[in-house]
Amino acid sequence: MGRTTTLPAVNRFARTNRAVHPDRAWVRILRLALGLAALAGVARNFYRAANGMVESTLIESMSQFTNISNLLFGVVLIVGGLRARARLPLWWDDLRGAAAFYMVMTGLIYAILVAEPGALARWDLEWSNILLHRITPVLGVVGWLVITQTRRASWGRPLAWLVYPLLYLVYTWVRGGIVGWYPYGFLDPTGSGGWGSVIATTAQVFVAFLAVAVVLHVLGLLRVRLASRPAVRARGE
Repeated sequence: MGRTTTLPAVNRFARTNRAVHPDRAWVRILRLALGLAALAGVARNFYRAANGMVESTLIESMSQFTNISNLLFGVVLIVGGLRARARLPLWWDDLRGAAAFYMVMTGLIYAILVAEPGALARWDLEWSNILLHRITPVLGVVGWLVITQTRRASWGRPLAWLVYPLLYLVYTWVRGGIVGWYPYGFLDPTGSGGWGSVIATTAQVFVAFLAVAVVLHVLGLLRVRLASRPAVRARGE
């Protein structure tokens, strides 16, 4: 009768997780490149606003969700590209998820509520517009799904992600009431629909924010589960 031997434990997912680990050189390089590109796009928008090349003033440009979110996204990418994962705090993946979430919502809000008819099919727009409304939102969620993460967060994470959008909403309405300017038409209570229309639209947007946050949280948990799969032992005779 043959002797049964146990081969060394092999994690069938280990190779993939190592290939897309945050500390891999190519991952860090891509993060740095995308982070610098996002910051360059935001800087371009600020430059255009400061020099009267667009209708918005510099302060107004700095008050737009797109620019603030891409600024955060770019900083998170650059820090993650420069520092090893072990040297970053445990909650860093939660911050990565927040940045990815804000990118997704930037893309969705632009596509559904902000973009002019036919704009999504055009590629002859200002490059910063294309970068910050289309490219960073897509690559943000791709990075969240692909890059290895091993921290399993609680269900409070998607609620924590909503703190910034809520603070942004309060800031927009308070500042708008003082200076009479709102960054997006659907947040402007001086329009034809008044506060009723604004509240109704904002409620729908908030529900969308919550739903997308939960989806991204769940996808993050699945990515953690994939990275933490137990080793598979092979037996032979």
